[in-house]
Amino acid sequence: MKTHLIERYGDRSAVRAAEIPDPEPGADDVLVKIHAASVNPLDFKIRDGDFKRILPYRLPLVLGNDLAGVVVRVGSAVTRFAVGDEVYARPDKDRIGTFAELIAVHQNDLAHKPATLTMAEAASLPLVALTSWQALVERAQVQPGQKVLIHAGAGGVGTIALQLARHLGAHVATTASAANSALVEELGADDVVIDYRAQDFEELLDGYDVVLDTLGGKTLEKSLRVLKPGGKVISIAGPPDADFARELGANPVLRQAMKALSFKTRRHAKRQGVTYSFLFMKADGDQLRELTRLIDAGAIRPVVDRVFPFEQTREAMEYAEKGRAKAGKVVIAMA
Repeated sequence: MKTHLIERYGDRSAVRAAEIPDPEPGADDVLVKIHAASVNPLDFKIRDGDFKRILPYRLPLVLGNDLAGVVVRVGSAVTRFAVGDEVYARPDKDRIGTFAELIAVHQNDLAHKPATLTMAEAASLPLVALTSWQALVERAQVQPGQKVLIHAGAGGVGTIALQLARHLGAHVATTASAANSALVEELGADDVVIDYRAQDFEELLDGYDVVLDTLGGKTLEKSLRVLKPGGKVISIAGPPDADFARELGANPVLRQAMKALSFKTRRHAKRQGVTYSFLFMKADGDQLRELTRLIDAGAIRPVVDRVFPFEQTREAMEYAEKGRAKAGKVVIAMA
């Protein structure tokens, strides 16, 4: 099958087209013919080797963390899917590889594609939708009337998190460029839209219950100060913490290292009377099914910036990495 993979960690030049054998599905696996995949910042970080200590992939490695496609074969123990089903997924972190013609996915990580979406639209969603769900529903347990700040509202995670927060009944604020203010308001930022190029959100916001941080760095530091006592910052871009290390099953040395990395942030949070946690989303077919219901009901819609052909996967990654996308996701179409 045709793929785009890396044989070594490196920069953009490390990604190349290659042919490898078709995957062989196990008893609980579903073999999917991929119609579309999408690009995420996680792809760049994996390519660059940023996660090689905590996600020790074997090289060569096919990149890609989102897919939509059609089932072409099922394992002997598969009960939820049949040949011909249209599906979408974020494969488990140990089984990525959606920049390819085929992939074997565990049935627990897969869901039927939303009926209202095209393959390209569906492929844009799994990773960012699961991230939003796990941050706002599972971890923050957002309630109606709470105040939620979502950074980078026009980004891949932001466009979905805004809609989910609105669906949950929250008062939603976001940071975005002035050019995207109308879009983020439409998606759910009914409270405040902060122009990050001209305004400082820390000076304008206070008393928030939850912040979803997608940027890290100074943005994360400032986010701690806009929360009310007992508030929560959940970050997908900040330093990993000991809870994440435990979820990974990391050895004691790596656990201590991660604890040390987040020490400063956790100390600042404690002084503010708030909490900090790092989120690395996980594959979950059941949660995708919950999201599918919201998508087909019109509560959440995908935002796709541009679709590239499969042959231009490297160009698609470069386009996304350089921040050329105006809003939402960059998608790769196989056909």
